[in-house]
Amino acid sequence: MKIALLGHGIVGSGVTSILEDGKIEGIEVAKILTKRKRDRKDERYTLDFDEIKNDPDIDTVVECMGGETPSYAYVKECLSKGKNVVSANKMLLARHPDLFETAERNGVCLLAEASTAGGIPWIKELGRISRNDEIVSVSGIFNGTCNYILSKIFEEGMSFREALTQAQENGYAESDPSDDLCGYDTRYKLVLSILYAFHKTVPYDKIPARGIEHLSDRAIEYGKQNGCVLKLIGSCFVREEKLQAYVLPCFIRQEDLFAKVNENNNIVNLQSKYLGSLSLIGQGAGSLPTGEAIIQDLLDLREGSAQSVRIAGSGQIDDGPEGVFYVISKAKSLERFIDQRIDEESFLSIRCPLKTILEELREEDFIALTA
Repeated sequence: MKIALLGHGIVGSGVTSILEDGKIEGIEVAKILTKRKRDRKDERYTLDFDEIKNDPDIDTVVECMGGETPSYAYVKECLSKGKNVVSANKMLLARHPDLFETAERNGVCLLAEASTAGGIPWIKELGRISRNDEIVSVSGIFNGTCNYILSKIFEEGMSFREALTQAQENGYAESDPSDDLCGYDTRYKLVLSILYAFHKTVPYDKIPARGIEHLSDRAIEYGKQNGCVLKLIGSCFVREEKLQAYVLPCFIRQEDLFAKVNENNNIVNLQSKYLGSLSLIGQGAGSLPTGEAIIQDLLDLREGSAQSVRIAGSGQIDDGPEGVFYVISKAKSLERFIDQRIDEESFLSIRCPLKTILEELREEDFIALTA
């Protein structure tokens, strides 16, 4: 089995490192697409994508470039050429579910285990269980960067700025961590979890998402006084045959399993009709955990057991769940939502639909679901 890598950064180097360990036979890296001449280390490296696309001996391409451009065009061309694709690119796959349809039309596989929850075999478990069982909800801590920051704040008493700086120094956060902190990364992963659990495509921007970028000492103190920690949660569940989904900071009781998952680890959970509750915990990112997820997809392809996700149609996102929310805001328009005022800027809301209160929030406001 000859493969090509599109990109050789953190994820791509993890793939080659595992393959070079020598325990896996029958998978050969024939080509590696790179951006710069100085990155070429041997004859496998190329600057020309066409060398990969037009090579009939390469039957599988591993996309680990990130972003949408030129990743979308490259993946679509490979699938159209009859090549399988394995991708770690959650943004690409969440924004462009048509790529799965392109794979189906051309009789090849588009596999995405590494795109969601890193080294946790989440995507495969969703696909396996949904064959016979009825999944009713999926939820999780999908973002290791936010979880690391929140752990340091609530477990070690760091400030938000200190925790973010340490996350960047340890390689858990980018120099621009906006996608993580604003909840967008979690939303992409939730979209893909919905696809594999419910076989429905949903527009990523229809899922309400609020992050922790405006987390303040007020919210931290509220959580500690009430025996809670804060976690950024992505969740989707079926209610009256409609999907309700959100990405939101949530106060979690300290005895809850989600509260005990710290550092850069992820936890994912599904609830189903027959299986009940299943939770998986592990490293959600990193070179080797993500590389291992890609290797598992490659082994499935080599053994002939791989299957692309079956898409049953588009899903409708309902108005979101009802709940009681902790809010920090000075907006006068929110006064009708106040049930209990905590101080001059924060309050607990009446029980209300998430969508309704989000419509009144400003960008700089903070909101979290209470325990």
